[in-house]
Amino acid sequence: MRVFVAIDLDDEVRAKIARFLEGVRGFAPDVRWVHPESLHITLKFLGEQKPEQVASITERLQLVAGKRAEIRFAGYGFFPTAKAPRVFWIGIQAGPELVELASGIDSALAELQIPREDRPFSPHLTLARGGGGSGSPKLRKGDGPNSTFAELQKRLGAMSALDFGTMTAREFFLYQSQLSPGGSKYTRLQRFSLH
Repeated sequence: MRVFVAIDLDDEVRAKIARFLEGVRGFAPDVRWVHPESLHITLKFLGEQKPEQVASITERLQLVAGKRAEIRFAGYGFFPTAKAPRVFWIGIQAGPELVELASGIDSALAELQIPREDRPFSPHLTLARGGGGSGSPKLRKGDGPNSTFAELQKRLGAMSALDFGTMTAREFFLYQSQLSPGGSKYTRLQRFSLH
């Protein structure tokens, strides 16, 4: 099973982003746009895990004592760089609670021999992927100057600052990701409360 840990968006923020996507999708027709209903804030990607391992992961996640977090969705950027764009994302601003939650999850799962993250937690919402489809922020082989997002970048530069509002994260989820020709399908496996 391909699994990950994430926070879901509230309906109001999701609706604002969906409206924005409708308006800009045509400016980068050759990239893969994310379906608004599948938007989420990834806290940790766990990759392929056996069903019995997923049961252990669930037990460990129940011990994570996370706090509720205020999260603001504003601004945008491109990975790995604006001149060699492969991923278009929306920025996420949050207090220390979100970083502490991601760190707590990382530590809890390290006890199951799941590798810790090798870079600081940097939350963002991926909206579109071009060039091979990888969502990695790191520079990869084959990345280089390209015009995939050129029209979109021009239009974004002419818009006022992007702000999609704020939400309070009261829970997080363990999700299963199933790859299909129409894009990934995400299923909630387990809910965990934040206090």
